[in-house]
Amino acid sequence: MNRRRFIYTGAAIAAAFTGIGHAFAAAQTMTVYKDPNCGCCHLWAEAMTAEGFDVKIEDRDDLTPIKARLGVPADLQGCHTAVVAGYFLEGHVPLEAVRKLLAEKPSIAGLAVPGMPSGSLGMGNDPNATYDVFAVAKTAGTKPALYLAIKPKV
Repeated sequence: MNRRRFIYTGAAIAAAFTGIGHAFAAAQTMTVYKDPNCGCCHLWAEAMTAEGFDVKIEDRDDLTPIKARLGVPADLQGCHTAVVAGYFLEGHVPLEAVRKLLAEKPSIAGLAVPGMPSGSLGMGNDPNATYDVFAVAKTAGTKPALYLAIKPKV
């Protein structure tokens, strides 16, 4: 009888931890502002949903006011803008950068992947893609810093 109780207790603890993990992921709401006709933005948002984020998509014909309100520098703009935990994610920011951002919680405005790099998340998701992720300071006019260099996975 003790063995059965031990197994049930272990299963209950595992279920509790699994529930906590899902509750935390669901608590991370992400809003993605995108052009209604952009397929790569939709693929990027799907990847965030698969990661456990509660993704809300807002289609907009003009993203300029949103990017300006959030302080996204013109030279770092991508095709969509997301907001999570008070940070902006501009363009095809990879999952590893989003995880790092949310774990470290640096004092920045957000992350940006300028343009639409081939092989980035939503643009083919190629493990051999190479591109940079920039950290954007909260202070306007401050030069963005390299946050994460995406290198080929060997």
